[in-house]
Amino acid sequence: MRKTKGEGGAAGAGASEAAITAGPAPGEGAGATAAAAVAAYLQGHPDYFASNPQILAELHIPHTAAGAAVSLIERQVRVLRAQLETERGRLAQLIARAREYESFSARLHALVLALIAAPDLTRVSAALQEGLMHEFSAQAVTLKVFPVDPAVGDPDPLVAAFRDFLERKHALCGPLDEAKNAALFGDLHDPAGEQVHCAALIPIRANGRCGVLAIGAADPDRFKPDMRTDLLDRLGEIVSCKLQMLPPEVPSAVTPPPPAPASEDEPKPTPTRRKRTKKTVPE
Repeated sequence: MRKTKGEGGAAGAGASEAAITAGPAPGEGAGATAAAAVAAYLQGHPDYFASNPQILAELHIPHTAAGAAVSLIERQVRVLRAQLETERGRLAQLIARAREYESFSARLHALVLALIAAPDLTRVSAALQEGLMHEFSAQAVTLKVFPVDPAVGDPDPLVAAFRDFLERKHALCGPLDEAKNAALFGDLHDPAGEQVHCAALIPIRANGRCGVLAIGAADPDRFKPDMRTDLLDRLGEIVSCKLQMLPPEVPSAVTPPPPAPASEDEPKPTPTRRKRTKKTVPE
């Protein structure tokens, strides 16, 4: 019995649906099973891409053309997709950089609060060491303040070693020679036991005093001569302003000691009594 054209089409569609529903033939593998499941799901949900356009943008659907020719629309889609990936990468970098600066701002704010609360130079130095080593992963921190004018000759070898540096307006990063390393850090080591090989030197100037805030690292590539010093310069300005608020370090005035209490053996002075005069009443 011959089948009509309509009956053949219906039979073909039914066979196709049955093949999708039944899954792949034996031996085709899990990939074919997954493809058949996706096809069956899309057939049952024809509006899926309308409600999920972000998935549609990721699909690669080449236009069928004779030979090796590529459709202009397909070429435009490829270019736009590449630009989209580039912009996504830039956006991810901006978000990561914004989070990094937000964290840095919070840590710097905590360090500034600790410096504001420090009443003297010793507490300022301790706040810098604790804040920079714990919050900013510094490996060695030292603050050297010289109560001298760098333009005037001074026999102190520490001042002589940094006299040229104290005239700078910006921080200096890079390796240290042995003399400056010993003058700044001495026998300081990082937690791993390695010596300091490079440092960031920040000039400090306040109320006729000058000095250097040194942040050392055992990694020779941590502080390079060509790195930006904007944040280091701002930290130096903060420390300089704090030192200007501190009173000059002078010996405190000597106050006379309180009088010692009199012992029981010493004679106590007898109080003088005032003589009373009798008042005469007029007759």
